[in-house]
Amino acid sequence: MALFATCLTDTFYPSTAKAVVRLLERLGCEVSFPLEQTCCGQMHFNTGYRSHSVPLARQYTEVFESFDHVVAPSGSCAGMVREVYPTLGVSPVPTHELSEFLVDVLGVTDVGAWFPHRVTYHPTCHSLRMLGVGDKPLKLLSAVRALDLVELPAAETCCGFGGTFAIKNAETSTAMLADKMRCVLDTGAEVLSAGDNSCLMHIGGGLSRLKAGVRTVHLAEILASTEEDPWRATP
Repeated sequence: MALFATCLTDTFYPSTAKAVVRLLERLGCEVSFPLEQTCCGQMHFNTGYRSHSVPLARQYTEVFESFDHVVAPSGSCAGMVREVYPTLGVSPVPTHELSEFLVDVLGVTDVGAWFPHRVTYHPTCHSLRMLGVGDKPLKLLSAVRALDLVELPAAETCCGFGGTFAIKNAETSTAMLADKMRCVLDTGAEVLSAGDNSCLMHIGGGLSRLKAGVRTVHLAEILASTEEDPWRATP
């Protein structure tokens, strides 16, 4: 199998990509990381540059077509490959969001993780609506030892990021973010988790400006944490 790190994770959150490898290798997977991988083209497509996204889609397919499975720590990028590539005339390779791969392909919900924190989970729009991952992330979190999982009010409501939406519609995005942050703070959680670093970047930026003391941690980093080798916050 191969890891598709995604642009945002590779650039801003490499610890998430490392956590995916650490987790999957612990579960017995042989993980490759093709250096030829680039952007999946989602940003171009969503901004209206459809023709510019086609070469990137073809590049993705060429890089990953020899693997049985591709895993991405991002529901939005996995959704781009599976749902949008066919509309571009590009045949997608088997690409999975992390929780899908763990539950549906490997058949596990208890990955042997340990994370002694109060956690709430934000189900990102693409994973929820495009991929239909359902409660798979919650099943995985529920099996983590020492983790106190609390329900997020209005969990299925968008955080307001939406990629370039947050730039083009800044006022609307900010209002949506304020609603999401209020729900997060109402849980009393120490940690907000999600399956997309893009949403965590958006929500985490707002929470940091409020000095709320709530950390944002990708699902992969929680699942990779063990009592022997626990997760540690990066600077």
